[in-house]
Amino acid sequence: MSTAIVKDSAEGSSRSTTNNQHPPQPPPLSRYESQKRRDWNTFGQYLKNQRPPVSLSQCNCNHVLDFLRYLDQFGKTKVHLHGCVFFGQPDPPAPCTCPLRQAWGSLDALIGRLRAAYEEHGGSPETNPFGNGAIRVYLREVRECQAKARGIPYKKKKKKKHLIKAIDEAKSSKQST
Repeated sequence: MSTAIVKDSAEGSSRSTTNNQHPPQPPPLSRYESQKRRDWNTFGQYLKNQRPPVSLSQCNCNHVLDFLRYLDQFGKTKVHLHGCVFFGQPDPPAPCTCPLRQAWGSLDALIGRLRAAYEEHGGSPETNPFGNGAIRVYLREVRECQAKARGIPYKKKKKKKHLIKAIDEAKSSKQST
């Protein structure tokens, strides 16, 4: 690399100019891509730390479930236990000793990123441990448990009947013309 020092006579300062061209840098990763990479590396490290270590090819949904439970220790969401006086209250008036857990939404987003990363790293969708039905059941149970503990009923959104009726009418009018 050659660098020429040029003296600027008007200001009496030196400045460095580089004659070499650097190869173009790839654009910075999006926030999602960066998080996905961090999550993938964290999961890989988790597998390596198992006794005995688990390779990615040996990984199954039980390892993923253990990983999600392991992450609870780093959670920031208070989940009241059944015996807690604040169980079912959305805004408890005082602190309690109930455990902190990972929020359902965080776990759901994490699984989505890891599912995508698994396939990007050569895994097939059919063998993807992050897409296993047991993971969906676990996430549903976490969501329902956290909603009950906070006193917020979770209700599945239903399609509005008038919207469905309008769509059906539009289809039938297109078919008749």
